[in-house]
Amino acid sequence: MSSPVAPVQPGSELYAITLRQLDSAARLMGLDGNLHRVLRAPKRVFSVQVPIELERGEVEVFTGYRVQHNINRGPALGGLRYSAASSVDEVIALAMLMTWKCALVRLPFGGSAGALVCDPSTLTARELERLSRRYATEVSVLIGPTSDIVMPDLNTDGQVMAWIMDTFSMHAGYSVPAVVTGKHVSIGGTEGRLEATGRGVFISLVEAAKVARVGLEGCRVAIQGFGNVGSTAAALLYAAGCKVVAVSDSHGGVYSPRGLDIPMLLVYRRTEGRLRGVPGTDAITNAELLTCDCDVLIPAADDNQITAANASAVRARMVIEAASGPTTEEADRILEDRGVLVVPEILAGAGGAIVSYFEWVQGLQESFWTEQQVNERLETAMTEAFNAVLTTRERLGTSFRAAAYIQAIKAVADATEFRGIYP
Repeated sequence: MSSPVAPVQPGSELYAITLRQLDSAARLMGLDGNLHRVLRAPKRVFSVQVPIELERGEVEVFTGYRVQHNINRGPALGGLRYSAASSVDEVIALAMLMTWKCALVRLPFGGSAGALVCDPSTLTARELERLSRRYATEVSVLIGPTSDIVMPDLNTDGQVMAWIMDTFSMHAGYSVPAVVTGKHVSIGGTEGRLEATGRGVFISLVEAAKVARVGLEGCRVAIQGFGNVGSTAAALLYAAGCKVVAVSDSHGGVYSPRGLDIPMLLVYRRTEGRLRGVPGTDAITNAELLTCDCDVLIPAADDNQITAANASAVRARMVIEAASGPTTEEADRILEDRGVLVVPEILAGAGGAIVSYFEWVQGLQESFWTEQQVNERLETAMTEAFNAVLTTRERLGTSFRAAAYIQAIKAVADATEFRGIYP
């Protein structure tokens, strides 16, 4: 089967990797060439110009995107990120990854993604609000509770989701809380959503440890990225008896072979605004963290962190991906050959999508669950998805990543085939 031509020329490594992962899984599963072409192409790529008046009186025009990759399994669900480094190719890749993620954990959604090309650290709170509301207005033709649900991503949070929800509701003339997830509980959010992605990473590590026969007590973990996801996972691992030996943020990190006091570290980072300088720890760079002595490595920062240049030096027995595309294809092969168990982000990072679905359901039903109920249902969903991938891996004799992609792509391909090509 010949490989179909990409609808958009790759302009980012993440996009190129995402396409190649699809192509690789398609070959392994013998996917029909026509279905392959459909799944390779995003359904909609929407670009908008977002002008706002800055507080100093000047008007600046920002570029925004919203991409829907595939909606054959249900309405789209996807994050919105604010980043000066975002590009349309990155957003297409993120939307495609969300399609596979939702399918893998059996959510009735397709995948979408959005971005505003900006540096939010240079904008005031009022400017961010104007930007968010104008973006919501520009993409209102796409988003909605039964068409495309928006969730937080890089540099966006519950406040941004509230602005988008309110703007969409003002246009509708009534409150539409289900247009976004990740919002505050006072306006229809769900308990447990903030910690959901990090909790999903923790659950994935627990399940992977069973496969690798690694005990949690004293298990040494290194986490690159100490934002919401990385810090939540660290706190849960610490409470479970793991020894978190290294953590880092964009400025660097700290290391201690005896294990870090994560509750103290959270307080320190909140008061000092950084990780470096914690008494009793050694400084470590982000690059050094990836190859430090540990049992489990959690890349929870940027893409392309584990590469052919450093994969052979990774000492962890397990890699639990918590960032989009942190491992390159060459690195993946090296880790697989060395017997390192890699749990891909489309599975390990699915906790946020799962609890976004829970929030969406609760909002539509106007009936809300306790945090314990949310966490229990999240654990059930993550565990079932992990075991299903494990079964596929054992049946096909593939890597964990290949098994996850094959399972997800088959679900989307089946839905596409049953629905047919219109007209």
